[in-house]
Amino acid sequence: MADNTHIEWTDATWNIVTGCSVVSPGCTNCYAMKLAGTRLRDHPSRKGLTTDSKAGPVWNGEVRFNADWLTQPLRWSKPRKIFVAAHGDLFHDGVTDDQLDQIFAVMALCPQHVFQVLTKRPERMLAYFARLAESQRALDHMSFIVPQLIEDAAARIDGASHGVSLDDTAWPLPNVWLGVSAEDQARADERIPILLETPAVVRWVSAEPLLGPVHLTAIQAPRYAPEDHETDWKYNCLETGDYYFFDCGDGFNEGGDGPDRRHRIDWVVVGGESGQGSRPMHPDWARDIRDDCAAAGTPFLFKQWGDWTPGENAQNTLGRTVETADWFNDQWHFETLTPASAEGMHIDDEPTCYRAGKKAAGRRLDGVQHDGYPAEVAQ
Repeated sequence: MADNTHIEWTDATWNIVTGCSVVSPGCTNCYAMKLAGTRLRDHPSRKGLTTDSKAGPVWNGEVRFNADWLTQPLRWSKPRKIFVAAHGDLFHDGVTDDQLDQIFAVMALCPQHVFQVLTKRPERMLAYFARLAESQRALDHMSFIVPQLIEDAAARIDGASHGVSLDDTAWPLPNVWLGVSAEDQARADERIPILLETPAVVRWVSAEPLLGPVHLTAIQAPRYAPEDHETDWKYNCLETGDYYFFDCGDGFNEGGDGPDRRHRIDWVVVGGESGQGSRPMHPDWARDIRDDCAAAGTPFLFKQWGDWTPGENAQNTLGRTVETADWFNDQWHFETLTPASAEGMHIDDEPTCYRAGKKAAGRRLDGVQHDGYPAEVAQ
């Protein structure tokens, strides 16, 4: 829980849920996981959430609902962008629907804030909101806990359901942004279509840590009909409409009409990995997403290079031994570059990335700092 944070795209974190499970390659070097198993391992909000391994602490699947922090956003009167469950996943199976009701009730009571939700489990997110659409359960729950929240902002809220609805509550909540992590194309194809089906005012993608190329203009389309299994249909998730296409095998794309897509991705964040064992991000992967967003008019934020960066940001490595990474045949090749071996090196001979460290690498992409946000947020 922090009213100030070093995360570049938010203002504060609300760790109402802590703990998680490893589900995809982006989880391997999770900062929150390492922290929960080291410096915070005895903190009540983290104790018992990780298991030691040869590679370090690993999430063990236990999730903790930190009820004492439930009302924290109510105490923040100044408008903030708030990253929800920064050290967990709000839609982990270990978080009950009743707990989600309480969390979203607090968001509804804080229209001055923007709540940024990010998940690797969009199926659970969609299922939760589908149930909301079918019943008054969440709104009834909210009606019950509102008086308690107002009466005592520090009190724990015990879930229950009463038959009074909040008629003036807009749904989906206008101050809640729903997003998915997509560290590579496989995860983008898997998660983005589900996000686009989920009701939200703002839908966003965090491509961090970016571990491979992600083509947002060529997302794998869901299989809407049996004949689709014979054709690899794709679409541009940065645009609405009914245009789909596939590679017909001779270098040309063929297009066709399909189900109308009424929603698109509204915001994209890209970043590289930092910390022990960090993996490089190829500059072209970030550039491609930047260019796709620019063409579609989609706000783009470049969060960081991480530890690895191209030569233009690695001047601090001159004259010393440094780790380097070259991308060749779709994999990284690592070497150690010494001052002697670098002597006389031409820029065209430079490796793809240097391990310069997060601070030195910075967050400029081709000399430009990208800080795009959806229009809904007041800067």
